[in-house]
Amino acid sequence: MPDLRRLKTRRDFLRVAAARRKRVRPGLILQAARRTTPLARAAPQDTGRESAGRAPPSRAADDAPEAIRVGFTASRKVGNAVARNRARRRLRAAAAETLPALGEAGTDYVLVARRETLARRYQDLVEDLQEALIRLGYQGNEQHRAPRRRRRRSRGRRAASPGDRQ
Repeated sequence: MPDLRRLKTRRDFLRVAAARRKRVRPGLILQAARRTTPLARAAPQDTGRESAGRAPPSRAADDAPEAIRVGFTASRKVGNAVARNRARRRLRAAAAETLPALGEAGTDYVLVARRETLARRYQDLVEDLQEALIRLGYQGNEQHRAPRRRRRRSRGRRAASPGDRQ
C-alpha cells in the first residue's frame, strides 16, 4: 500500500491544477496529476557555515516514486480562518481514510474545500472522495476526455429574421 506524503510548495499545487484533471463533488473538488519527472532537487549549496548541529533536510522521503502526495486548500469562500482550518482537517481525515486504498502511487492529489465541506456529514464527504477517485481513475494510462469542440461562428452576415428592423 503506498504511503501518503504532503504537497507543500506552491509550484506543486500549480502543477496539479495545470494538469486539468479534476472531479467536482458536493463536498469537495479533487484535482490530480501523475508525476512524470523525478522530484529530486539540487542539493543546497555549501555556505561554509555549520547549521547548529542539524543535518540538511532529506528529500528522499518525498522523492519516493511509490508515494501518493496530497495537498489541501480552502479559500475564503469557505469561511473565516477557523472554518477553513476545520474544512482542511475534515479533508485530511477523509484523505487518510480513502487515498491509501483508492489512490494511485506516483500521483499528486489536491483536495479543495467547498462551503458544503463543513455542513456535509463525514461519511458523505468520504463517499464524495471515493466517487471522485473512482471516476478520475487513471488505470495505468492517461484517459483524458476529448476536449470539447468550439462551435465556429459564420463569418458572414446572418440571415435576416422576420422580426429584424430594417
